[in-house]
Amino acid sequence: MKIIIAGAGEVGMYLAKMLATEHHQIVVLDTQEDRLEEVSTHFDVLTVQGSATSFEKLKEAGVKTADLFVAVTHELEVNITACILSKKLGAKRTIARIDNREYLLPINKAQFISLGIDSLVYPQMLAAKEIVNLLNQTGTSEVFNFSGGSLSLYVFRLDENAMVLNKTLREAAKIDDELVYRAVAITRDGNTIIPRGDDVFLENDIVYVITNQKGIGKMMKYSGQKKLDTHDIMILGGSRIGLRTAISLQETSKVKLIEYNKEKCFELADILPKAMIINGDGRNIDLLKEEGVEKMDVFIAVTGDSETNILTCIQAKRLGVQKTIAAVENTDYINLAENLGIDAMINKKLITASYIMRFTVNADVPSFVCLTGSDAEVLEFNVRPGAKITKAPLKEISFPKEAIIGGVIREKKGFIARGNTQVLANDRVVVFALPTAIHRIERYFN
Repeated sequence: MKIIIAGAGEVGMYLAKMLATEHHQIVVLDTQEDRLEEVSTHFDVLTVQGSATSFEKLKEAGVKTADLFVAVTHELEVNITACILSKKLGAKRTIARIDNREYLLPINKAQFISLGIDSLVYPQMLAAKEIVNLLNQTGTSEVFNFSGGSLSLYVFRLDENAMVLNKTLREAAKIDDELVYRAVAITRDGNTIIPRGDDVFLENDIVYVITNQKGIGKMMKYSGQKKLDTHDIMILGGSRIGLRTAISLQETSKVKLIEYNKEKCFELADILPKAMIINGDGRNIDLLKEEGVEKMDVFIAVTGDSETNILTCIQAKRLGVQKTIAAVENTDYINLAENLGIDAMINKKLITASYIMRFTVNADVPSFVCLTGSDAEVLEFNVRPGAKITKAPLKEISFPKEAIIGGVIREKKGFIARGNTQVLANDRVVVFALPTAIHRIERYFN
């Protein structure tokens, strides 16, 4: 697939990294030479220096034959204009990064589609949704739902209380006769393992488990996880992520939001009538104590500074907060933050990449998840009639070893995949895969 990425900032750079390993033809377009030098040095991509709104530069990038044009510069107007021009010049599909929630209203999205923009991605709103989704579920570090929750992927760290500790996957499966959950991956010492029957669960492993609604309780019991109370919540940072999160939570929880900028506090108070807005420096431990951080169930740090978010979450954890969530934009800090005891990380680059990556797979993929703390991805495939995956039971299908089928959704009901499972046309299948396997597994579902 030929893909043009307009914008070599953090999101564009990360997309180039992800896509360059998956046998796509990538062209990166940016105005700054130093950014293009960096991306071409590290990844196998072509570069074009110039504006994404220039007819000449778009043609030089080969937009006429592009399968996908993605505009992720920091300028909303540039992204919108570049996508419109690219579609007119021949790009098959266009995606624009935006920072205005108004554009996502159905009536407005229809206008953009008529102009030639196929999809809009708003990273801050996606990040806020992920935070709220985490809090609506359990004590896990990450949770992703497929087909409205028919199947879910839960991510958690095994502690000394886990019943499955020091057991092989095969032994752990025997704890309960009814197979309603399945471990599809383990991250250990920074390496991702696609586990088989003889692999052993160890303390501090980060485990990725596919389950349905029926299996959540059992999964929590055997993994030693506990249901999280989310009555009292403190948010550090009145960023767009902080604001969107507070809007979603203020109706059901007591929310305190700390913001350093005084003028911004007045604006937040008007938008968040049911939340308490506090003007102050959240790095000040005395201020956090004065505002009752010890009594909070959840502490969410979403300032624009990753280091501040990590350090304040560590302090909140030490003061007794049950769950801490930090916005960490530097992907190099994610494993560090996990090892320091922070429960969950939010990364806009990964979230945005997850949204965009599903359009780069040569199959029908309703959802695609790039995971924090892991180099693997989770894909949900729509199975087309006549697809290779439907020709025999799964145990007879030579599926790549770097991938594993976790579950199947059929007529809105999810179940765990077994060796004798027969996948049918129009099923949805959830697959956990290392990047090296993605281009090979797509052909099983076409």
